[in-house]
Amino acid sequence: MIAWTIYITFAGAIVLLVLPRVFARWIALVTAAAGFAVSLATFFCDDVDLAHFTTIVRIPWIPALGMNYHLAFDGISLTLVLVTGIAALSAVLFSWDVIDRANEFFFWLLLVVGGSYGVFLSADLFLLFLFYELVIVPKYFLIAIFGSTNKEYGAMKLTLYSFFGGALVFLGIVAAYVSGGSLDLNQLAQFQFAPQLQSWAFPILFLGFAVLAGIWPLHTWAPTGHVAAPTAGSMLLAGIVMKLGAYAVLRVAMNLFPQGFQMWRTWIAVLAVIGIVYAAAVALRQRDLKFVIGYSSVSHMGFVLLGLATANVFGVSGAVLQMFSHGVIGALLFAVAGRMIYRRTHTRELDALAGMNLRHALPFAAFTFVIASAASMGIPGFSGFAAEITILIGAWKSYPLAVWITGAGMVLVAAFTLRALKRAFFDVDGESAAPSSASAARSDARQMPAPPAQITSSAERSIHLEPITIPEKLGACLLMFATLAVGLYPKFLLDRIQPTVEAMRFLK
Repeated sequence: MIAWTIYITFAGAIVLLVLPRVFARWIALVTAAAGFAVSLATFFCDDVDLAHFTTIVRIPWIPALGMNYHLAFDGISLTLVLVTGIAALSAVLFSWDVIDRANEFFFWLLLVVGGSYGVFLSADLFLLFLFYELVIVPKYFLIAIFGSTNKEYGAMKLTLYSFFGGALVFLGIVAAYVSGGSLDLNQLAQFQFAPQLQSWAFPILFLGFAVLAGIWPLHTWAPTGHVAAPTAGSMLLAGIVMKLGAYAVLRVAMNLFPQGFQMWRTWIAVLAVIGIVYAAAVALRQRDLKFVIGYSSVSHMGFVLLGLATANVFGVSGAVLQMFSHGVIGALLFAVAGRMIYRRTHTRELDALAGMNLRHALPFAAFTFVIASAASMGIPGFSGFAAEITILIGAWKSYPLAVWITGAGMVLVAAFTLRALKRAFFDVDGESAAPSSASAARSDARQMPAPPAQITSSAERSIHLEPITIPEKLGACLLMFATLAVGLYPKFLLDRIQPTVEAMRFLK
């Protein structure tokens, strides 16, 4: 049944190309809602084997090369397919008023979603690679055509990094195929690869996939791509696309080459900790709200990589939980910054937003951003806390020093999140802005008498902002409910994740 998430999504994308523009957003909504419904129904199905990658479709594709259209799922796949459905549905809702080239916009959006479903369900190594690369093309057009700030540069940078990672992945796949004689992930997971092969094949595969997960220092595409992308594009990048790399690291690199993973996992932990602290420190210095959230995504994905490096059930289960958590929280933060704020104020500069009194002009946006900020900081009761505490417990067993250093990163996360929250919604006329030539210029401008027809104060200017729409409220409520539900009852996901992690090869 869960395979229909792929078929429905691609079918919806094709229908968008032939029906009039007036139906575009409804087709996208029905398609995303149907995919989410299928993922939710399968997630709650009790008659599934969570511990094994269970085949649901297997059709010969290119028999001469041993390639099959082979789909399977387990507890990890179910979790990530579910967050894909949530992010896709909310992205469509936050794109409800897209009018210009709407068919094309939703076509590219659904291709990203369909390709992501395919990655999470592929049990053939070449099929997984095909879906993985398929996501790159619509990402490029979604940003290059419908983006904003330096959109061509952001789209091209993201694409080049993705293709660089894809080239490394292809080399690793060839090595696995030639040595193991199969492309079936279940068969390859039972094959004993030579330690010499694993020592170099694992880092190639890991690095190729980790590029898309935002690993330091190959992370710079992420903030640039997030800022350049339209709101739905940023939501999908943070909510889904960055998870493709982390998932493939776990499913392919770590599970096929367990000895290679053991050789390199300390270095993975080092890079993860650097990424957590470095990205949080850089986010603290950003003036553009989207750049703040973009670097925060890199920092939070560092927790995923740290959890994977622990090589124990707690840490790896926490990493998968963090993939879900950040998928929801990141999408919510970008929805507020890009759609609720930027579309109405035409600025993302924190100094400019500080004078607009947005907590009164956009109270729902302020409430939503408070919830998203609390979840991002790891406040108890939200999914971020449940994921990070599970990762840190696992990390303490493997790398106690990393936990202490990561604690500094968590302080920085709280610092830049609170700074962005205060500047965007709870400052009045930039009263706490740091002195700068720009703020001085604005101060001088406020002292000059304004023409009668001109708005003279930022507080008055905020009154004219249009209210948050119903689709935006629905999308925000869906994401807030998800992070609260998992935060209050993480067992809901962990009961499905842990049996899969315990059965994985690198733990044996």
